[in-house]
Amino acid sequence: MHKLFIRQLAKASTPEGVDLDALGTLVSSAYEESDRDRRRTDRSISLMIEELDQLNRNLENLVSERTAALQQRESELCAQNLRFDAALNNMSQALLMFDSSGRLAICNDRYLQMYGLSPEQIKPGCTLRDILEIRRVAGTFPDDPKEYVEYHLPALARGKSISRLHELPDGRTIAVLTHPIADGGWISTHEDITERRRAEEQISHMARHDSLTDLPNRVLLRERIELALKGVRRGGRLAVLYLDLDHFKAVNDTLGHHIGDELLKAVAERLRAIVRATDTVARMGGDEFVVVQTEAERPNETATLAQRICESLRAPFNLNGNVVVVQASVGIAMAPEDGREPNELLKNADIALYGIKSDGRGSYRFFEPEMDARMKARRELELALRSALIEDRFELLYQPLISLQDNRVTCCEALLRWNHPERGLVLPSQFIPVAEEIGVIVTIGEWVMRKACADAAQWPADVKVAVNLSPIQVMSPNLVSMVVGALGSASLAANRLEVEITESVLLQNSEATLNALHNLRGLGVSISMDDFGTGFSSLSSLRSFPFNKIKIDRSFINGMSEEEDSLAIVRAVAGLARNLGMITTAEGVETERQMEQVRALGCTEMQGYLFSPPVKAQVLSRFFSQQQERKSALG
Repeated sequence: MHKLFIRQLAKASTPEGVDLDALGTLVSSAYEESDRDRRRTDRSISLMIEELDQLNRNLENLVSERTAALQQRESELCAQNLRFDAALNNMSQALLMFDSSGRLAICNDRYLQMYGLSPEQIKPGCTLRDILEIRRVAGTFPDDPKEYVEYHLPALARGKSISRLHELPDGRTIAVLTHPIADGGWISTHEDITERRRAEEQISHMARHDSLTDLPNRVLLRERIELALKGVRRGGRLAVLYLDLDHFKAVNDTLGHHIGDELLKAVAERLRAIVRATDTVARMGGDEFVVVQTEAERPNETATLAQRICESLRAPFNLNGNVVVVQASVGIAMAPEDGREPNELLKNADIALYGIKSDGRGSYRFFEPEMDARMKARRELELALRSALIEDRFELLYQPLISLQDNRVTCCEALLRWNHPERGLVLPSQFIPVAEEIGVIVTIGEWVMRKACADAAQWPADVKVAVNLSPIQVMSPNLVSMVVGALGSASLAANRLEVEITESVLLQNSEATLNALHNLRGLGVSISMDDFGTGFSSLSSLRSFPFNKIKIDRSFINGMSEEEDSLAIVRAVAGLARNLGMITTAEGVETERQMEQVRALGCTEMQGYLFSPPVKAQVLSRFFSQQQERKSALG
């Protein structure tokens, strides 16, 4: 301030001296300017303070926001770690993670549970060998830990992933998959695949085995044959035996499919018991089975096996209280002479099977080249038989049964004939087995019953009609309703119908079969046993059902003149029938001598060419008219 005053004083000085007014003005201006400078300085300081306050507030806000963000991030990381731990410890797979130094970094709970370990045993920092040694002591690692590590660690160092299955001593299967990671460590997952492998094995087994009998199916059978054929190519031999059950459909129809299934399982068990461990028993489907006999050096060995099969399956089966009797037919093809491929052997064995079924069933037959042609003819026969009813190719002939007391016609037996468009007249023995086999016998049988009842309605009222029933028909659940329908349609009295059955029907001894026969008897229908004496157990058959009539087989009648046994049998049967109140019919009487013999032995009826061969219904009607005229003339 002193310097400022001196400068102002100098400015106010004149030669004349100091101009006080000028000096006052200068001093006053200087003070005003100084005051302005002070106020500007104060304002600047105030602005600076305000700016510093704003900066401080902004900084505080920023710190607050950053702190909140860090807290949020920390909370998220904590939650994420909890989720990671939960996921890690609830994995279905066990997991181990090792760092680049080969030390354990992570082990989840599943690993401890899988191998029965505790967290105190498996800690971070353990080496792989340490863990394996602990498992070896615990009995969950059967290998050598040192060798395992020496193999795996170099492979992982080269970046190679390793997959391996471990079979544990307790039966479990563990799949271990190890992957190297970028930092030099690795991750190893362990999965218990025991149940999956069992399921896969079960699925594989089901794909290659029959679900009902658990025998090999077609797929596995062909594999077994192909494998066995390798031995044949080295000079060995094998046999393929193709078999099925005769009249199996009748078991299903009468006793139900559940009993049929039980029968198939029982057959499978018997076949298993017969063959050697090196042989194969397979089910082709339905009632068809195949036996592959390996090392079949001589045909007689195969024939012996086939005979054992037939005999074993012929024995009665007791299935849930139902006694079932069946028999088997067996066709045989030998390798290499009958084929060198599975399909060829199966085909030729099947052809041989059809050959034995056509000739009587219940036995076996080896394949012969000419059978192929017969098989084709058989197929043609089947096709023609299926259309025979539609094309009206069937007809009935009738053979009279004569009373030995007064020579009167008491009954006429209906005999089916097939007029084949190319073969001409075909006898029942040639086509009935085929009809039974392909499942059309019931339909044909119903046509025969209806036709026979309709024809008999035109005969004299004291003449019956006899209709043969096949075993399959008798076991049909619709037998009684079919008979009632045929009688009603023809307006024929039930007591004018006679049905003939063979002993083989009663061998089934099923309650349903006996009930059906009793129901027919209750309606007034007569029941005859045909071909008596040729079955397995004639006397027991007579005890199981009260027949109206016994028909003595023609083989005994033909043998009476030369065989004392036949004469004795006819006498015994006639006496037995008389005591039981039954009619006795002698079949196949062709000579006057035979007629006199059967009359003397006590038979009540005869049937045969001596009186009349089978004739058409028109001829039979003329015969009845002539007989009535003779009766009236004598009368």
